[in-house]
Amino acid sequence: MKISRTTGYAVQATLQLAQAPAGQPIPCSKLASNGGMPERFLLQILRNLVTHGVLRSTRGVDGGYCLDKPAAETSLLEVIEAVEGPLTANVPGDNLPPEMSSRLHEALVKVNEQCRQHLAGVKLSAVIANGNATSNGRAASPSPATTSN
Repeated sequence: MKISRTTGYAVQATLQLAQAPAGQPIPCSKLASNGGMPERFLLQILRNLVTHGVLRSTRGVDGGYCLDKPAAETSLLEVIEAVEGPLTANVPGDNLPPEMSSRLHEALVKVNEQCRQHLAGVKLSAVIANGNATSNGRAASPSPATTSN
């Protein structure tokens, strides 16, 4: 699974917010500084997360961003899909025989659904509590993350 830099920053920022006291807004500048992220780019990402109901923003001197729901109710799937859109299994099978293309599509749809279910089960609270834990308490197998631009 490839994770874009944008999605990586979104996950990193929401994990920072999940560690903050509930309801306490954190300014974009602090999130960017703590995470080594470009502030202007992060600001666009945070606005998108607000639009999709993952974060809430507060204006003013003491303003900033906080999770819209508790970390125990916010999944990695929500964060990823707020940035990337719905995860789908797109198969370019134009040059394959129809029956082969159909079987390939069915297989990838199954994999995609399993991935979506797993990501929906991984809550931010589990990630911050135990690096690779999922919401059901089992440890997820560590795998190298791939980042692209």
